[in-house]
Amino acid sequence: MRPTVMEINTNNFKYNIEQIRKKLKPEVTIMPIIKANAYGTYINTKLDIINEFEIVGVAITDEGAKLRELGYQKEIFILNQPAKSEISKIIENNLTFGLSSFEFLEELMKENNPITVHLEIETGMGRTGILLEELPHFINKVQENPNIKIEGIYTHLSSPDIDAKFTKEQLQIFEEAIKIVKTKVSTIKYIHCSASNGIINFPEANFNLVRPGMIMYGYESAEGVEEKISLKPVVKLKSEITLLKTLKEGANVSYSRSFITKKESKIATIPIGYADGLRRNLSNNGFVVIHNQRVPIIGKVCMDSFMADVTDLNDVKVGDEVWIWDNEHLTLDELAHRCDTINYEIISTISERVPRVFN
Repeated sequence: MRPTVMEINTNNFKYNIEQIRKKLKPEVTIMPIIKANAYGTYINTKLDIINEFEIVGVAITDEGAKLRELGYQKEIFILNQPAKSEISKIIENNLTFGLSSFEFLEELMKENNPITVHLEIETGMGRTGILLEELPHFINKVQENPNIKIEGIYTHLSSPDIDAKFTKEQLQIFEEAIKIVKTKVSTIKYIHCSASNGIINFPEANFNLVRPGMIMYGYESAEGVEEKISLKPVVKLKSEITLLKTLKEGANVSYSRSFITKKESKIATIPIGYADGLRRNLSNNGFVVIHNQRVPIIGKVCMDSFMADVTDLNDVKVGDEVWIWDNEHLTLDELAHRCDTINYEIISTISERVPRVFN
């Protein structure tokens, strides 16, 4: 196995699910969001875990089709408006999806196969969704094809972590939409709008289904979340030292001579680079953990490796573990901050070149 691996703690994942359940009324269904290979964790490939859920959420049609190939037989919901070219694959794999486009609906009206949809309502995200004033006409149009079953209604809260006033305005629009839908549709099973931050900050918005994402994986979906729910990080990323060398004062390290040693230095090469998802903006701007100590990343991060200055470590040797983040001495959130991004982006873009090890 490659020395660079992502370790996935499935017990911590299950713990986080239980903490989320404690925030919900018993009748509320959890739809785990396992898009982007379960935020890079590949928990979406663990049928023993996802079979515990009656419905799971993905972002694109191919993700749903892949789950079917793996053997997941329960309901799969595509969060985003698909493309018209994907209709046949949606039907073939019995996928439920969010519907919000008249253009897409026109193509859907040609189908004679059973199709299940949730209507997405535009409440202020400005991305996808049916405008409130267009909703009655949209429903009428859907109902012209008896093969299309409207099973749910949903929206997406844009700012439940930072803007309570705007979130309440979104909820008001959504509740008006629910009233309209209920007067025209008798098959509604799911009503949902809360992802991680909604679950934490707006319990009145949980309705009868929620869509947890980042908090399932044990990380804050926004600053301060860990003060409101107990979470255990699911992911660690590690590699190992594959080469050690001693360089004299004034020696160059990596591309562009971006680091020059100021004294005789012991340099470790670690086999993970930007093709694996380790950001180049950690070049001369980050740390890793070796022997429970933080040591600096030096020089430019390369495609397949980077270098670290281990001069101050005792007894360091080839084969020693190197933690990119260990959730203790170095956290995912600190790494994201140094990369001027969010933890979501870091964890979900670790390349498939990095093996996932479940424990």
